[in-house]
Amino acid sequence: MTIEIDEELHAFLASMVSDAGPYHSVSAYVEDLIRRDMASQEVAAFTQLQVELVAGFTAPESSYHPSSAAEVIARNRI
Repeated sequence: MTIEIDEELHAFLASMVSDAGPYHSVSAYVEDLIRRDMASQEVAAFTQLQVELVAGFTAPESSYHPSSAAEVIARNRI
């Protein structure tokens, strides 16, 4: 994989991947960034799920409507 970055980003990268920096290689730094991004997306998805569950559990009972398992499965097919 090849990437191109500007001089400012290259200087920052060099400081992160040096004897004084926290990473031993560019690959280690990129892998850490990707892992952090993945974790951030998981947190965002979980937060959205919590919001939807709270909305569902606090909705008035009059807004509920019965559905069969087949209807739910059909409605949620991708």
